[in-house]
Amino acid sequence: MKHIKMAMLAVFVLFALAVAGCGSSPEAINQEASTSAIRAAQEVGASEVPSASLYLQLAKEGLEKAKALAANGNKEQAESMLLRAQADAELAIILSHGDADKTEATAALERVKTLRQDNK
Repeated sequence: MKHIKMAMLAVFVLFALAVAGCGSSPEAINQEASTSAIRAAQEVGASEVPSASLYLQLAKEGLEKAKALAANGNKEQAESMLLRAQADAELAIILSHGDADKTEATAALERVKTLRQDNK
């Protein structure tokens, strides 16, 4: 009986320490989606496209702001900032693809002009 009370007391103390430890740490946020989108934008060359580069930079800054907000305990604002950072990174990806498509279309038009001149 004495051992059971000691065991229950030990479990209670460990539980209390665990709860106290979690309560004092900064709020954890899931930044995986934003980080992945930023990495993808970098890999498709968004930093080389002026319009996409702006949104890539905004995404990076948003991620850093979200980390700071989470460290200060503002989890809701941090999550909102993460969503914005992810959206900015995805827009950078789309803009960089659009620029590549535009470049490819311009090159195709030049080839058509060359072929037309050769056929005259």
